Amino acid sequence: MRVRLRIEGTVQGVGFRPHVYRVASSLRLGGYVLNDERGVLLEAEGPDDAVARFIRRLREEAPPLAEIQRMTSEEVALRGEDGFRILASGREGEPLALVAADAATCADCLAELFDPGDRRHRYPFVNCTNCGPRFTIVRGVPYDRPLTTMAGFAMCERCRAEYEDPGDRRFHAQPNACPDCGPTARMGDAAGDDALAAAASALRDGLVVAVKGIGGYHLACRADDEQAVGALRARKHREEKPFALMAPDLGAARALVELGPAEEALLTGRERPIVLAPRRPGARVAAAVAPRSSDLGVMLPYSPLHHLLLADAGAALVMTSGNVSDEPIAFGDDDARERLDGIADRFLTHDRPIHTRTDDSVVRARRRGAPPLLLRRSRGYVPASLDLPLDAPPLVACGAELKSTFCLAKRRRAWVGHHIGDLQNLETLTSFRDGIAHFEELFAVAPVVVAHDLHPDYLSTRYALERDGLQLIGVQHHHAHLAACLAEHGETGPAVGAIFDGTGLGADGTIWGGELLVGDLARFERAGHLHPVGLPGGDRAVREPWRMACSWLAEAHGEEPALPATLAGAIAPDRWQAVARMARAGLSSPVTSSMGRLFDAVAALAGLRATATYEGQAAAELEGAAASAGPQAPYPLPVGDGDTVVLDARPTVLAAGEDAARGEDAPLIAARLHAAVARATARACVIVAERHGLSTTVLSGGVFQNRILVDETTAALENAGLRVLVPERLSPNDGAISYGQAAVAAARAV
Repeated sequence: MRVRLRIEGTVQGVGFRPHVYRVASSLRLGGYVLNDERGVLLEAEGPDDAVARFIRRLREEAPPLAEIQRMTSEEVALRGEDGFRILASGREGEPLALVAADAATCADCLAELFDPGDRRHRYPFVNCTNCGPRFTIVRGVPYDRPLTTMAGFAMCERCRAEYEDPGDRRFHAQPNACPDCGPTARMGDAAGDDALAAAASALRDGLVVAVKGIGGYHLACRADDEQAVGALRARKHREEKPFALMAPDLGAARALVELGPAEEALLTGRERPIVLAPRRPGARVAAAVAPRSSDLGVMLPYSPLHHLLLADAGAALVMTSGNVSDEPIAFGDDDARERLDGIADRFLTHDRPIHTRTDDSVVRARRRGAPPLLLRRSRGYVPASLDLPLDAPPLVACGAELKSTFCLAKRRRAWVGHHIGDLQNLETLTSFRDGIAHFEELFAVAPVVVAHDLHPDYLSTRYALERDGLQLIGVQHHHAHLAACLAEHGETGPAVGAIFDGTGLGADGTIWGGELLVGDLARFERAGHLHPVGLPGGDRAVREPWRMACSWLAEAHGEEPALPATLAGAIAPDRWQAVARMARAGLSSPVTSSMGRLFDAVAALAGLRATATYEGQAAAELEGAAASAGPQAPYPLPVGDGDTVVLDARPTVLAAGEDAARGEDAPLIAARLHAAVARATARACVIVAERHGLSTTVLSGGVFQNRILVDETTAALENAGLRVLVPERLSPNDGAISYGQAAVAAARAV
């Protein structure tokens, strides 16, 4: 018999054609295999039982980076072929092939890298079909060398022989290269291994080095050098937000943070994300790396250049994004030299162009058996597609403002873009526009619909309004969170959603952020919320948590509250009184139901954080304090069961203030707040679920990045007999908003 097989998924640039060739040859089948715009197309001919074994082995023995999403077969006429061939790629029709994400250096390539007898010994660009750059070098599909940034490097005879040998693991490895024909590392006048040696020497001497990696530039210095880290922090204008670290190996990572099996699996996975884990007491890390943070973000080397640099430096390094605070990561060489010149003392670069800038991804493990929390989905994960549970017209979804991403979709497939950053300036807007244009070309999406947030002042919304001729679909922020989690799990709803975050424009024009929604992909209703309070000074309250403490106390007391002792040294009494009057009178104090701002308020009352230097800082420090205290009795947090279910945190804040006034330490206060919110949220969801006859709940929004809160709330809901969905392949935070908008738009589009 002869069969034609169409295989779709991540099957290009991952060694899938040689895999097909080897299996077919071992079974002595005739036929061919090729790449085209949709994936892999092949025909195989031979005895019936051999063809059946062939099809089965294609799945069972697939290469490590391959992901088969769909395989269809049909019987075709015999041709009498007795040999199997790999044909040139076809380039007709609409591109549907999936591009693989960048993958960490595999064990085979790593062995070559450190083998003095190998021709690629200490070559910082070693790769094969099982590892190396993919998404960041791709210009188009099919994934062939002329459509990558390796097009300018002609392979030498030995590399060409590997590339053309179906039995070699570098067969059709598009970035294949060696020291004779491939990219070269440079630092000043030094090239090759001399450049790496110079960079390592500079790092050991306490200098800051800009390092060109896979998806952009990092800024690196020794993690244990207080002076170097302090200089980097000052030059980068990054006041207190923690820096990521890169450890040479797993043993070195264990010396920095406390790792369980889940954290180690994340650290060593092919995605190589930054993993947040508890700081180990006595870790050799400068205090300036992560001021007042109980966690450190650690990753392992994921490119040969990183492996060599870490080995030569002989220490863990700060490895933070190559940018000035709030700007996108630098990835072009000229741009990097211009923007990082005042930050880096030296530049370690190379001549392989980066086509798409991609930041490092960030994850954290949860309780045993639970999927990890993906806090930033970027390098190593993007551009893997996500399924949609219903057909979508060609569309673009523009996301929100903070932790910006975009999403392209058509039919039942969606592509969520890499992390852009906070969409608040021209540089990030340009990166956002460029990313959308690249994805539209890469995945052949010509949008007829554009979905956007309801907030009129978001740059993402303004971009949507500029897309002439497209159907506009506005999606409420928290509905997008609910829809994203439902769609990710292949569901359309309805469900009860506890959607907790910092801010999002509500359907009533107020600032939402502590919402109980009942809805499906197309629509929702607000079934409950956190008791609303004023946001004194508007956005200033986000950076000054003491204002939220003042507002909540004023709301709870019904009068102007006295300045708490825990804030007396940080806030002048006259400022406190002025803000209390603003909150009471509603002057410059828009109403908010934000759960994020409640956590800010209690962090301030506990004496942890009166002012914040980055988004989410107060809440993160409150979580860290709670973790050190362990389980505690919850504060009172009544759940009103009127027509609208209200979580009334006024008694909660009063109790926290009383504990603080008695001198109770911050960890106890933090732990009691977490317990109160988890228990009240579960109780509120049960009430809403019973009223609407539902059994499924969704927990999402940036507040549920909090591991304690998501684990305790999930446990309480499951104990009550409800099924709980939380984000797994996307983040709970606003990085998932664009995918949720795409799901809603698919459900609503005409």
